[in-house]
Amino acid sequence: MKEIKGTLVRRLQGLIKAAERFPVSVAGFAAALLVVYAIIGEDLDPPLIMQKMVFTLVIGAVLGIAIQFTVESFDGLSSRRVAAYVAGLLLTLGYFLILLPVSEISDAVVIRSLVTGFALICVVLWLPSAGGREDFNRVALTYVKTFATSWLYAAVLSAGFAAVIATVDILLFEVSDEAYAYSMATVWILFAPVYFLSLLPRFDHRQNALENGSGADRSGGAGAFDYPRYLEILVSYIAVPLVAVYTAVLAAYLGKILVTQVWPSGQLGPMVLLYSAAGLLIFVMASLLDNGFAKAYTRVFPKVLIPVVILQLISVGIRLEAYGVTESRYYVALFGVFSLAAGLMLSFSPVSKNGRVALLAAVFALGSILPPVDAFTVSRNSQIGRLEGLLAAEGMLVNGELVAKAEASELTKTETTSIVNYLQGSGGLDYVEWLPEDFKAYEDFARTFGFERTFEPAGGQRYAMVTLDPGVPMAVDGFDRLLSFEVARYEKEMEPQSQRIELAGETYEVKVTRTTPEDTVVKLVTPVGDEVLAIALEDAVNSIAPEMGAFKELMLPEAMTVAVENDQFRMSVVFRGIHLYEMGQGEIASDYSFYVLVGDK
Repeated sequence: MKEIKGTLVRRLQGLIKAAERFPVSVAGFAAALLVVYAIIGEDLDPPLIMQKMVFTLVIGAVLGIAIQFTVESFDGLSSRRVAAYVAGLLLTLGYFLILLPVSEISDAVVIRSLVTGFALICVVLWLPSAGGREDFNRVALTYVKTFATSWLYAAVLSAGFAAVIATVDILLFEVSDEAYAYSMATVWILFAPVYFLSLLPRFDHRQNALENGSGADRSGGAGAFDYPRYLEILVSYIAVPLVAVYTAVLAAYLGKILVTQVWPSGQLGPMVLLYSAAGLLIFVMASLLDNGFAKAYTRVFPKVLIPVVILQLISVGIRLEAYGVTESRYYVALFGVFSLAAGLMLSFSPVSKNGRVALLAAVFALGSILPPVDAFTVSRNSQIGRLEGLLAAEGMLVNGELVAKAEASELTKTETTSIVNYLQGSGGLDYVEWLPEDFKAYEDFARTFGFERTFEPAGGQRYAMVTLDPGVPMAVDGFDRLLSFEVARYEKEMEPQSQRIELAGETYEVKVTRTTPEDTVVKLVTPVGDEVLAIALEDAVNSIAPEMGAFKELMLPEAMTVAVENDQFRMSVVFRGIHLYEMGQGEIASDYSFYVLVGDK
């Protein structure tokens, strides 16, 4: 019991010391936690300003770690600690002011924030070894061990909290579901990072002992630089052989490419990215080991990495030539260039200089978010250029003016649709000068370009789609009943559907019967089963749906309606959605969702 108490006291003291050593970071994580608490209280539908605050506070907290290590690593800053903290707070405020005008937390905001955080982490990793004050490989080992330890503690604590809350909820009294969210947020936003910081040794060369015995003792990291036997086995006898096998597979694939002269269509990039990232991490970890496997790996891996990355860059270049730059291709290509530079650097420098790879990664990361060479600007300009070249070749873009063309080629239709959708999602349409000022990709596409949105067949299957505009009111004058139906193309769903209604004091029935994979009949029948009115949906769909491979814009209710009537009753079908699929031998199958309106006269 005394040992448990002593351990808890030491852990608590470590957390307190972490707050003293990293006050800006701990305050940032704590403030982020409070904002997340407020978000949970908003039923996870937070105001935009709260989302911006969370991003800002987390980035500021990571920046605070970098500032603390900078102060500890450079003599001239030791007396300017407060000024460094103030500078960090100003940078954090600047980041918030950059986020403030944005209308949503888009993919661009998320990616920029993640890349900024990654760059700061790389700087934090490099700083203790700046100027040769520490061995970078030992610093990296410390980070890996402390991260794994803090993650394990946080995972166990999360499981414990969840078990306790569930037990109380089952055995004692009802507990709100928000309790889980509050506990997980506390563990992962505050405890995990602060506990990680508490395990880091103080890399202050002016105060701490070096291995030759000069100076004071390292605080906060007893045993942090020891290489555990289990980790040595994991790196030397498991990770290194796995990388060797993976390398052999990539080499065999390279041989296949040289023989067949067929280059990969995009699948190579992510595989090489994973190979390079894992290989570089294992390289750093193996640099501290003295066994044969580790030594062979550190000699061979950088030289093997170079041709593998060159192969990947050629593959990416082919994709860029064919389809232009997007954010994902940009980062795959950028990581390829980084891996090539890292391979060359590590091939001709001792392992003691491995820290330069972390600094190089930070430089590449920051470059990817700074205009005009950032991923988003380059991607947007590339896709706009592709679109303009495509339309100009088709005769649709003349002297900066767009000319609608209904009979454009299939390639122009599909590529224009794809690029416009991409620009819509990335906010790039505002930069296309020749588009109408209020252009909306879905509503205005057909009347702007002259053809419906058209997509390449998915898996060889062509399809067509049209959807009711949900923002336009639907007229129901003259009708007494509104019913909703959905009919799918699958065999098991071809059973008739029916709903009973009261009309003119009698009970009638609306029956929906799938007659073929494409056609469906809607009938109004009397209590004895006599047909009163009927609508065959296939005939109506042929006049509404676009040609196969195309999507129509959102349609008004009037354009999606087919009606019949007699001297007693009227019936209308208003389609909510029409999905047509081209099956084998040219057969068309369909999914329909629609309203049926029925009334007496």
